[in-house]
Amino acid sequence: MKIEKEAEEILQSFSEALKDIPELEETHYMVDNVNLSREDCAEEKDSTKIMRNAHVDKEGNLIAEKGKWVK
Repeated sequence: MKIEKEAEEILQSFSEALKDIPELEETHYMVDNVNLSREDCAEEKDSTKIMRNAHVDKEGNLIAEKGKWVK
């Protein structure tokens, strides 16, 4: 098939190109910052920022959409 022949030609040209690449030893990087963690602390919440995009009715009640998956 034409596709198989083209694939074989691509592999052959790729194989030829790889012959020019010199053999090198593996390089290993030692990094001291493995498994670092940050201090667990609570951040202050600003309710005005949170409510800025919320839908509220005339009485100030939050309007939430019922889940679409609920029948």
